[in-house]
Amino acid sequence: MFPRHVNPMQWQLAMDYARLACARIFRDGGSASDALSAFNLAPATTTPDWNTSVNRIAEALCVSQQRKAA
Repeated sequence: MFPRHVNPMQWQLAMDYARLACARIFRDGGSASDALSAFNLAPATTTPDWNTSVNRIAEALCVSQQRKAA
């Protein structure tokens, strides 16, 4: 899945980083919900799988940060 509102290069880099992070968590014995909680994302109501976790983490990385007033 590729969201059309995100720069393709940014999406690819976010997917690569999310895969790397999930691979490290998996290697250390963690679960897909542990990967989501590492990025402060709430787990879905159903049991998340690794594919869903990677996509949600990549989406979170691509979200533009809102500016805060000084």
